[in-house]
Parts: sequence; structure tokens; C-alpha cells
Amino acid sequence: MTEQMSKGIELMLAGMGIVFLFLTMLVLAINMMSALIQRFFPDAPSLAGTTATRSSGIDENIIAAITAAVHQHRNKHK
Repeated sequence: MTEQMSKGIELMLAGMGIVFLFLTMLVLAINMMSALIQRFFPDAPSLAGTTATRSSGIDENIIAAITAAVHQHRNKHK
């Protein structure tokens, strides 16, 4: 019985070690990708409301109507 217990603990520690290594590699990969994006694309496009809508060619009255409808719907279905 003690042999099975030691094998189980050994398997548990090996599995936890593999998961820890995988998660560490995942965090490192995400940080490296983030650094690469920041290096090659330092100026992210601004998503400010008026600049983006005017460049897309949508009429401001339509945007106001949609915003009012969404606001009314959310207030009605609280």
C-alpha cells in the first residue's frame, strides 16, 4: 500500500510540475508577444468616439438614435 501511495504522490508532483512549467511558458510567450507588438506598433489607433465615427461615414443623427434606443431598451429590461 505504501508503494502505491508513493507512486501516486510521485505522479501528482510530476503532473503539477508539468502544469507549472506550461503556465510559466505561456506567461513568458504572452509577455514576449506583447513586447513585440509594442515594439513594432507603438502607436495604437485611437478609438475615441467622434473621430472613429466621422471617419466611418455614419451620420451622427443615426448614432444618436441607436444610442437612445439601446439606452431605452436597457432601462426597460432591468
